Amino acid sequence: MAIATPSGRGGIGVVRLAGPEAKAMALPMLRLKHDLEPGRAVLGELIDPEVWKPANSQGRSDPNFDASRPRAAAPRDERIDEVLVTYFVKPHSYTTDDIVEISAHGSPVVLRHIVEQAIAGGARLADPGEFTMRAFLNGRIDLAQAEAVRDLIESQTLYQAKVAAQQLEGAFSRRLQPIKQKLVELIALLEAGIDFAEDDVSVLPASHILERLNAVRVPLQDLAASFAYGKIVHEGLTLAIVGRPNVGKSSLFNRLVERERAIVTATPGTTRDLVSETVAIGGIPVKLMDTAGIRRALGEAESIGIRKSIEALADADLVLVVVDSSQAVAREDLELLQQAEQRPAIVVENKADLASSHLSVNGPQLPRVRTSAVTGEGIAELRAEIQRHIGGDGRTQFENGLLTNIRHQELVRKSLAALSAADAAVQNHIPHEMLLLDLYNALHGLDEITGATTNDDILNLIFSTFCIGK
Repeated sequence: MAIATPSGRGGIGVVRLAGPEAKAMALPMLRLKHDLEPGRAVLGELIDPEVWKPANSQGRSDPNFDASRPRAAAPRDERIDEVLVTYFVKPHSYTTDDIVEISAHGSPVVLRHIVEQAIAGGARLADPGEFTMRAFLNGRIDLAQAEAVRDLIESQTLYQAKVAAQQLEGAFSRRLQPIKQKLVELIALLEAGIDFAEDDVSVLPASHILERLNAVRVPLQDLAASFAYGKIVHEGLTLAIVGRPNVGKSSLFNRLVERERAIVTATPGTTRDLVSETVAIGGIPVKLMDTAGIRRALGEAESIGIRKSIEALADADLVLVVVDSSQAVAREDLELLQQAEQRPAIVVENKADLASSHLSVNGPQLPRVRTSAVTGEGIAELRAEIQRHIGGDGRTQFENGLLTNIRHQELVRKSLAALSAADAAVQNHIPHEMLLLDLYNALHGLDEITGATTNDDILNLIFSTFCIGK
């Protein structure tokens, strides 16, 4: 039992009770208009049942009390709130258990009262993620789908939510299943050849084993390659805006954020510290960082700001190097462009609204976008270029299942390493008994993704990151 909605006050608060006694524990605190029926929401009242005293282990003082029936009005019953009660009968529920959900007004006092009454009736408070863990343990979802529940809850953009929803529906598991099936089939053939050699069961020749290994390895490598984009979808990325003072970095930052977030003045060196804001570009959370103008510092504060700018340039996933297209190229511009050449970067030729344009840079061949932070010219093109760097061409992959979880990535790597070892064993004519060890290692790595062989320590670590009530 747990409160299934976020803490604090709100219009609605939901308390969820799960287990074979869920209905019996819920009814004594309710006065319902109709009997509870599976899959039907029933209007009722939350009451303070003074006649219900936890005098025994079941929390009921009257041995003749029938908890299976809704309460009728009684003189000592006190109405607390109007509620909507939904009853789910096993296995047609989130956890496959019997579940009762009481939707009351989102007052912490009211929700706490429901929890206290349920505990007095013999319920216990759920652990973090316990409802989702029970759904996994009861076979309703696999472990990859359970982790997608957390990703869906933590989504910052609609696109992230769509990807997580696809994972929750089993897109990733469906992509993994045929790979596992081919690996299991190969293991079965080799096992049969070893166990029934005296019965003339044919052993696969090396060429056929290598062919079957390749049929497993290639799609698994494709899955591993999707992590580059999947990681960005899952975690977002950081984008640092760097350049000399007064080239329009803060104005460009405000344009991308679409509000006046950074201070803009005509005085060079206005920005002394990092200013950050997260926006969605192509459905991906992008943390924009406006940095101090890079030049020879005129004071201690500016010197610290410039050092932070250089650190941001080094740590960012993507860098926008802003130059003033209305002025001749300065030495600082060339130095920044040379540093950015070592990283994913875009050159932004800002101040395109000014009549004269002296920009002519014989520097690194980086993508360039011409913009005006004042008029908005080129901002749409800049967003498109950022999205291209993010990997916008990978968004069509999510329907087939993306590798977005670093735990999954490490396990796929483990399986690929085991398959490589198996390939080497075949080519070196190692006995099939030893080859099978590598194949089983590859299979165990894939099983740990879906939870087929996951130990309790890993399960506890995963579900401990969930919130209570989910």
